[in-house]
Amino acid sequence: MKEITDELINERLEKLGFGEKQANSESIAKQNVLDHYNVVIHSNFNDSDFHIYRESTCDGYEVFVATHDMNSISISENVYYYDSDLTDVLVENIKYSNGSEDYKYTIYIEDEYDSFVEEAFNTLFEYLSERFEEEVIEQLLAEGYEYKKQNPLQNEE
Repeated sequence: MKEITDELINERLEKLGFGEKQANSESIAKQNVLDHYNVVIHSNFNDSDFHIYRESTCDGYEVFVATHDMNSISISENVYYYDSDLTDVLVENIKYSNGSEDYKYTIYIEDEYDSFVEEAFNTLFEYLSERFEEEVIEQLLAEGYEYKKQNPLQNEE
């Protein structure tokens, strides 16, 4: 019997770029997410499909703007008081970016080391890892692998 084990699953996940080794390296995990979605994060403000940056209000408060259209910013839809709200915005933009090998979706982030950026990539890496794990298990089952049947008496002491 060919047995499905955690080690076998992880081995296959690592080949896809979403195993334990990649999860333990923030930079590799981030790059694998970007590569999967065909997204590039860069510092060229004018040449981006999506922008996330800071602005100051006239009374000195800092707010965050996240928009596709720099010529039409909606206060109620594109301006955020807390940067923690930007995690979900960034996750959704990357997930539904429609980037391709020939046309990378570009995102301008004023400070790509902000905590919301790290949280967004952790969320996306975990999401993709879980999705790929399901696919790997389906492939293993199709290849004739099986889960080890546990003897109920083994658990008793």
